[in-house]
Amino acid sequence: MRMAIAQYYPRASPIHRLDPRCKVVAVAALVVGLFLRSSFAALAVYGLVAVAGLLLSGVPLGWVARGLRPVVWLLVLTFVVQLLFAPGPAFYTLGPLHLSLRGLAIAGYLSLRLVVLVVASLLLTLTTPPIALTDALAWLSRPLRRLRVPTEELALMVTIALRFIPTLMQEIDTIMKAQRARGASFTRGGPLRRARALVPVLVPLFILSFRRADELALAMEARCYLPGAPRTRLHPLHAHRRDAVVLVLVAALVVLAELI
Repeated sequence: MRMAIAQYYPRASPIHRLDPRCKVVAVAALVVGLFLRSSFAALAVYGLVAVAGLLLSGVPLGWVARGLRPVVWLLVLTFVVQLLFAPGPAFYTLGPLHLSLRGLAIAGYLSLRLVVLVVASLLLTLTTPPIALTDALAWLSRPLRRLRVPTEELALMVTIALRFIPTLMQEIDTIMKAQRARGASFTRGGPLRRARALVPVLVPLFILSFRRADELALAMEARCYLPGAPRTRLHPLHAHRRDAVVLVLVAALVVLAELI
């Protein structure tokens, strides 16, 4: 099972060459802008920005599709709930269900906004190595050090958590294939039987997760990692003129989206 979530896709593209701090700030600005104004015009601007970023990054559309696959159920649930329960004059009635044009508009807008949000997040993780993302988060959160917030450790924890998502999904796929080879079925029966069938998957998954965590801790200790100690970096972050141009362009597009 190949997962696109939290994975890095190596490529020599303009998006890959951007400073990771620039990409984090740009994506954060787009995400904030998505929730500041509720209009299809603004959503179209943010959607075009996300699509342009994907085209410039050279990431295959198959990777984006795999990244959207885990949230399909959330998209469907959001669309159906808003369509059925949003207030407004009904254009179609089926028993107790009343479908309205306003509900259809709200359902479409919220679903598309979720898609743009996921695509923007994928654009960040697919074009930024995990170590560079950790350095960017640690650098951007430096002002919190005055409040004695362990920014370096928190950034490392976030990056490790993102990095282990595809690893755990691969472990689940391996365990389920092994159980199917032994005659197990995860699709037959009612919900209770299906839940019980997952027990032989969850137990070895927890064991493997703790084993990987222990191996990671030993590897960090072998490399003399000490929380809170000053650290040097093999590849220091360097901002360039192109990063400033991208930030100015993103800021202008966010302002444009909020005004239209």
